[in-house]
Amino acid sequence: MNDDAYIVEMRHITKRFPGVLANDDISVGIKRGEIFAFLGENGAGKSTLMSILFGMYESDEGEIFVRGQKVSLSSSNEAAALNIGMVHQHFKLVSNYTITENIILGIEPVKKSFGLFPAVDIKTASRKIKELSRSYGLEVDPAMRIDQVNVSTQQRVEILKMLYRDAEILIFDEPTAVLTPQEIEFLLGIMRGLRDKGKTIILITHKLEEIKQIADRCAILRRGKLVKVLNVADTSTQEMANLMVGRDVSFTRNKKPPRFRDRVLEVEGLTVRNEGHFEVVKDVSFSVRGGEIFAIAGVSGNGQIEIADAIAGLVKPSRGTIRLKGKDITSRSIRERIERGLSYIPEDRQKYGLILDFTLQDNLAIKRYYFPPFSGGGVLNDERFKDFADSLILRYDIRSGQAGKTSTRSMSGGNQQKAIVAREISLDSDLLIFVQPTRGLDIGAIENIQTQILEERDKGKAVLLISLELDEVMSLADTIGVIYNGRLLNIAPADTLSTKEVGAYMMGVKG
Repeated sequence: MNDDAYIVEMRHITKRFPGVLANDDISVGIKRGEIFAFLGENGAGKSTLMSILFGMYESDEGEIFVRGQKVSLSSSNEAAALNIGMVHQHFKLVSNYTITENIILGIEPVKKSFGLFPAVDIKTASRKIKELSRSYGLEVDPAMRIDQVNVSTQQRVEILKMLYRDAEILIFDEPTAVLTPQEIEFLLGIMRGLRDKGKTIILITHKLEEIKQIADRCAILRRGKLVKVLNVADTSTQEMANLMVGRDVSFTRNKKPPRFRDRVLEVEGLTVRNEGHFEVVKDVSFSVRGGEIFAIAGVSGNGQIEIADAIAGLVKPSRGTIRLKGKDITSRSIRERIERGLSYIPEDRQKYGLILDFTLQDNLAIKRYYFPPFSGGGVLNDERFKDFADSLILRYDIRSGQAGKTSTRSMSGGNQQKAIVAREISLDSDLLIFVQPTRGLDIGAIENIQTQILEERDKGKAVLLISLELDEVMSLADTIGVIYNGRLLNIAPADTLSTKEVGAYMMGVKG
């Protein structure tokens, strides 16, 4: 194929970071008007490669051609001048600015007030944004502040930022990592519409099903190297998974029959109010036994996160009782709950799961640093921190350029998640609360984490699983409680419920 057929071509791109060869001699061409996906494990080099195309990093070696012309990209402004836009995995929005202010930031339209004084023309910009959002099916209220809208709307704002700047090449970095299944379907429809209007879409992901649904071609990266470029229509998800991970991947879990023990967690009449004093959890009661995975299934925003936060001590319930191993912990501190045997993998890994400016080894030991062998006589033992981190990095395949000394902020989102799961399981707690444990993880990491969850259950641990992934709930759970509008509508053994029944309860059709 002629080079002219490519709107973007990257030749022999190599990028090094301390201790990491992020991109190793990668050459790839992207055609005008296609949806081209980059598939790979967490830390495979996908985001780094696209950050080079967007001007956020400069490659150590290699060349970039856009519309057949060799370009040098040393900033995102230079990329934007070439009509390249990017939606990052973690949104780049100012929370107390309006949608309009976020979209026009840096390219504010100016008019003369009273014919003399320059002023930002918010009214004209808002009108243009409203028209643009309707044209692409991305309707938003330009006057709303970012901290007043949900994640799905924030993502629409990021897309509108690109379109407002006339982007023709649109890069999406893990765009569905924080979306519900319904929001994912909507976003994929938006991408198809953008392609149909002549845009070129570059999708960075590790979700095989999404690639099968939407992509025309797919480049598979593994540990910084380009493995293969495939026509998606001619390739099975199994083949893509095997190429991505470098081995045969199993989509099913070997789940043994449960052996239930005594009750570990008992929740009675739990009611939780949000900041607006609205009841988001309403008189919820359930228990979890040792050797049991109790899953709470529900559409996002129905109170399941607040249940987990109340049990972990992050929010205070307005009514109800929480008992751990028979002891009332309703009013206990977070540290006391941890020391009594509670592990918590939160939904928001960056806000509640990690201290991003700490090293990886400090984060892995953050819940036990004040116990031997990590400290003695008020002095921390750095060597013990290192040894402990090395063991977890190896066991959980946490990709980090400088081992335990790696800055946690510099790690990919998926590897940050693996670090949290490793730390919480290593506490050997009697109760493990997993909230969206595989969100943002690749198929190999999902396989590993789900296997770890089943192993903890088989050791006799009590597991409370909260997941928006219905397939994950159905494959792992022994008991399922379905939540709708803050109430548990039904609690039943998993093998007595069908996916269709659970889905009906989730939507409030049953119960």
